Amino acid sequence: MLEFFKSISDFIDETEVIDQIREVAVADLFTNPYFLVPFIIMIGYWIYKKQVNNFAFLGVVGGIWLFSGSPFAQNFIVNGELQLGKVLPVAAVGILAICIIIYVVFIRSD
Repeated sequence: MLEFFKSISDFIDETEVIDQIREVAVADLFTNPYFLVPFIIMIGYWIYKKQVNNFAFLGVVGGIWLFSGSPFAQNFIVNGELQLGKVLPVAAVGILAICIIIYVVFIRSD
């Protein structure tokens, strides 16, 4: 089982997926028609099918992505030291995301 996770880790390292995600230009992404047209079709389909859960998940993922790219989150570790004054807000964002997911999946099930 350990070999399986090792192969996945090696694949992620070789393809540099993490670096590619860090270098995403949001402004360029939302002006690219190859991304924008399928994204609008997907949102339209979700509205047609009234799939509010998908909007909630999309909002949580987008919010965490925006928060992790903010200057506040970028200065969470400075010179290899954890900034203790920033632990509580980061934990609050994580707890909020988990609460939204739990609410959507378990409490407000369709």
